[in-house]
Amino acid sequence: MANIARFWRGASVAAVCALALAAPVRAEEPTADTVVATVNGQDITLGHMIALRAGLPDQYQSLPDDALFKGILEQLIQQAALAQSIEGSVTKRDQLSLQNEERGFLSAVAMRRVVEGAVTDEALQAAYDARFADAAPQTEYNASHILVSSEDEAKKLKEEIDGGADFATLAKEHSSDGAAANGGSLGWFGLGMMVKPFEDAVVKMKPGEVVGPIQTQFGWHLVKLNETRIAEKPSLDDMRDELAGQIEQEAVARHIDEVTAKAEITRPGEGIDPAALRKEELLD
Repeated sequence: MANIARFWRGASVAAVCALALAAPVRAEEPTADTVVATVNGQDITLGHMIALRAGLPDQYQSLPDDALFKGILEQLIQQAALAQSIEGSVTKRDQLSLQNEERGFLSAVAMRRVVEGAVTDEALQAAYDARFADAAPQTEYNASHILVSSEDEAKKLKEEIDGGADFATLAKEHSSDGAAANGGSLGWFGLGMMVKPFEDAVVKMKPGEVVGPIQTQFGWHLVKLNETRIAEKPSLDDMRDELAGQIEQEAVARHIDEVTAKAEITRPGEGIDPAALRKEELLD
């Protein structure tokens, strides 16, 4: 019996060892440094692939992962092989272009970091208040016009209107722009939205009044002011995108001023003839 017990104990140990050996070894989780290929000893890592994928246009981002993985890997392998094929024959022009690309890329990274933290709720509210808190009420205008090619034609139409002819009917019959189909109606607009001679006339008019001819670069206008109103102040939500763009631009401009102010900068090239920019033979 003792021999049988020893046999089963030995068999159990052997079985456990066999199971352990047969169990699959769990692969380590890949990292950015995981090598996915080598080209003449040069490593291409998973990190290279991830960075390339992140910069792809949207239409490629939605491709299946397996297709992207194969495509990106092959692209990086081919690029590495091509780059290595000209080692030792890279021209001065190539070297300088690479330096410019690196400088441009890193400066874009710096600006992106500034922008990421610039647009906050507080900054948006401050920008909104600065623009609208003390802004004077703005008038909006609703006007119609008749646009023709000559002053004489405009004068004849003005005489008809003064004699009682319907402005909208004449606009449909004679006006040369797209508003003619709507009786010459231009809808509502604020200051700065129309060419200067047209705007100058409108702001002096009273509702119902018709003036002209007025010449602009588009031709000769007869203008009728239909009505005016005080424009509603836009909400913060209405202005959010525009204000965000303004905040980002101002933040980048401030940061550029700060970093250049701190930098030790000399400009020995200021005396060079600007025409030297055209001398591409200097790169050969």
